[in-house]
Amino acid sequence: MSYTFPWAQLMADFKFQDQPALARFFVDLLKATPWVEDALDAADVVLPMPLSRQRLRERGYNQALLLAQQLNPCKTRADVLLRMTDTPAQHTLKRAQRLSALDQAFAVDPLKAALLQGARLVLVDDVMTTGTSLYTAARVLKAAGAAHITGLVIARTE
Repeated sequence: MSYTFPWAQLMADFKFQDQPALARFFVDLLKATPWVEDALDAADVVLPMPLSRQRLRERGYNQALLLAQQLNPCKTRADVLLRMTDTPAQHTLKRAQRLSALDQAFAVDPLKAALLQGARLVLVDDVMTTGTSLYTAARVLKAAGAAHITGLVIARTE
């Protein structure tokens, strides 16, 4: 869906106003999208976009993890894709700045890398603006051996 009214406000409430219960609502919307169930069924692993430790402390939860767990709790792994650095909030940066800010932001836990060999993944995030976060994370996952990655977001900016 488009990241406009009323979705932008609901997403802000979900992320910044301590309303994790909205995850169920967003997951119901995602599952109503025709190809989402097929992507989840085909996936070997569902990965949430990781938050930095600082952002996790500020929010108290990772909204992408809540979504992933409710999309498919059996396949969700929050310990594979790691956030290595805290970067500025992506919505505050221009595209070129986003790419450089995220250059070394993600890594695969070397002890979990075997899970990715030839795997089909669903990478879950809340909002996609330029796609830089998803692209950067997917690049790291592909380099670690993932065969196919489907990005799944609730909303996309215009």
